[in-house]
Amino acid sequence: MDRKRMAAACALAGFALAGAKFAAAATEQDTAQGIAQYREMLADGNPAELIEMTGEDLWKESRGPKNASLEKCDLGQGAGVVKGAYAQLPRYFEDAGRVMDLESRLVYCMVQLQGMEAADVTKKPFSGDGQYSTDIEALVAYVAGMSRGMKIAVPQTHPKEQAAYARGRDIFYYRGGPYDFSCASCHTGDNKRIRLQDLPNLTKQEPARAAFASWPAYRVSQGALRSMQWRLQDCFRQQRMPLLKYGSDASVDLTVFLGVNANGGQMMAPAIKR
Repeated sequence: MDRKRMAAACALAGFALAGAKFAAAATEQDTAQGIAQYREMLADGNPAELIEMTGEDLWKESRGPKNASLEKCDLGQGAGVVKGAYAQLPRYFEDAGRVMDLESRLVYCMVQLQGMEAADVTKKPFSGDGQYSTDIEALVAYVAGMSRGMKIAVPQTHPKEQAAYARGRDIFYYRGGPYDFSCASCHTGDNKRIRLQDLPNLTKQEPARAAFASWPAYRVSQGALRSMQWRLQDCFRQQRMPLLKYGSDASVDLTVFLGVNANGGQMMAPAIKR
């Protein structure tokens, strides 16, 4: 780990310790109040900003068998254009012949431009609690941060984008597993909670916008940055459903459904979560 990463990791360890104290206090006080206190303590800062800096370095660094950077990666706005790209993902990419979210597109670019093996890149896409972010997470934080304040505009112009939305809607309402749960079981009603967590109604415009706009996010209770792929995978885990394969069509389709429902909202990721 280079000096910049080591310094960032040390700083994040401090944030994680402070966050753990608030997470522990959440059993004794309202969770929303606890996270508000944590945000106040950070003032205008966000631990994810350190990870964004790492992601920017990784974007520009020559790596892999081809010793190339990701600066020619097309995220939908043209080769190398990062600003505003995340707000318009997932989308159809002609070169890949499929609809991709940010994470699957980054893997594609790392393989095509840098010569890396997809299996190696996706072997461990998520960091553990309190660990510094993986390369993919850092890149996600950087790209997402470059869309902060921009309007969410997940496209539905290509037939494959429309088909992805329809499949994503089916997945959202599909019931299964030992609890006969679906995404809709938790996210289609108002004023629902699970333990200490508020559950947004993702079929309504405003809560759908607020939820989608805030991922990826730095999760206080885990001291780590979490991506949308992680969020979906963890929801499936809690439903006791088979885990989503990282970057799979199913994971992207579900993200398309959530993103289109959030269109018109203002991107604010990486955000801070409990």
